Amino acid sequence: MTGSLLNRRFSVAPMMDWSDRHCRMFWRQLTGSALLYTEMVTTGALIHAGADRFLRYHEDEHPIALQLGGSNPADLATCTKLAEQWRYDEVNLNCGCPSDRVQNGLFGACLMAQPQRVADCIKAMQDASSLPVTVKHRIGIDDMEGYEQLLAFIQPIMDTGCTTFIVHARKAWLKGLSPKQNREIPPLDYAMVYRLKQDFPQLEIIINGGITDLEQSLEHLNHVDGVMLGRAAYHNPYLLAEVDQRIYQQPAINKTRDQVLLDFLPYVEEQLTAGVPLNHLSRHLLGLFQGVAGAKLFRRHISQQAHIKGAGIEVIHQARALMLEAQQRNDAYAASQQPS
Repeated sequence: MTGSLLNRRFSVAPMMDWSDRHCRMFWRQLTGSALLYTEMVTTGALIHAGADRFLRYHEDEHPIALQLGGSNPADLATCTKLAEQWRYDEVNLNCGCPSDRVQNGLFGACLMAQPQRVADCIKAMQDASSLPVTVKHRIGIDDMEGYEQLLAFIQPIMDTGCTTFIVHARKAWLKGLSPKQNREIPPLDYAMVYRLKQDFPQLEIIINGGITDLEQSLEHLNHVDGVMLGRAAYHNPYLLAEVDQRIYQQPAINKTRDQVLLDFLPYVEEQLTAGVPLNHLSRHLLGLFQGVAGAKLFRRHISQQAHIKGAGIEVIHQARALMLEAQQRNDAYAASQQPS
């Protein structure tokens, strides 16, 4: 599923330390249509530490996009070639991450101050492969104010032929705010992103930032081409179970939370056999039963047991059993309160 066939109507954001290959396989139990993004991989890490470590994924993860962090056109071209060799469906350049480490490496949100450099990077990436190349960025940084300055960033990139822009509808304040604060404190300005789509209908505009559910997603889709959710999808993954039907008008996945868990266990067993520690897999499950009776017991047992050396799949089975017992007690109590 490459090139123009990619449907970016709904995607799950690249999230450092979260959207790894195990997490993406878990999400695939919930949605077959959403576009999934890797964690950001820096060009230096990919070139010097080996592609297998960073680019390995399961075939079932498609459609999948690789997000790169970097600012050297030649290095980004090399990594884009690798992405094509590994059969990714898209390559995305990170121009939105505000962390100090990213700024020191001259990539992420600080690149918004150098639009021509970004355009040179995008052009080199486009020339290196046939994969679609996209950009993820903020609506501004620091003293970049207003729509005109956003256009000054986007125009040189548009001139390369790049047509897909994923816009986090907040500024990034690179001085004085932590990455966490930069996800929460700068005010959201969805109207600016809507205006971008209105003024440039030929562009594919994906909106990101502060979106927490599918109702909001559907509202945004009245104004832009796609929505990208991040932390909301990680902390409450079961919301993804409705994406195929409500966003893509495809058949519903029709699985209970419990069935999602059971369907993921063969993958867990396979990875345990390959030497992956249990907690690298089980940590992504903690939000699955959010709002369900016994969910706290499920989370607590996994959090306390999964990191122990040699922990196996029995930890997940035990956590599930504790939760189901709590649900039975809850149901029995509710039944006892009914008038006879």
